[in-house]
Amino acid sequence: MNVLVGVGSTNDSPAAIERTIRRAAKVADELTVAICSPDAATDESLAATVTATLEEHDITASTRHVSGQPGSELVDIAESEGFDEIVLAGGQTSPMGKITIDKTVEFVVLNAHTTVTLVR
Repeated sequence: MNVLVGVGSTNDSPAAIERTIRRAAKVADELTVAICSPDAATDESLAATVTATLEEHDITASTRHVSGQPGSELVDIAESEGFDEIVLAGGQTSPMGKITIDKTVEFVVLNAHTTVTLVR
């Protein structure tokens, strides 16, 4: 399966990376990591986390940096390049037990024509 992992500045991004890479190692998914960060420092930190996690699991994946509107960019990349799944970190449970998601995740879930998996 061809999987696009979108990682951003949320605290859940390392969990999304880790879970997706573990799955890719088991079932030989083809992996692309899209780093969506608002600033250079966060971008470098996420890139280092991605690289370390990939090396730890001995997985090869392409990495790209997404600028502009990350939700729109992720949907465009997934559709134009034929990805089977988009994996995103997201979704916190509110005190009332409802899931809350950020605007990027909401955009991808509502607009993607491919499977979207949220990792919490």
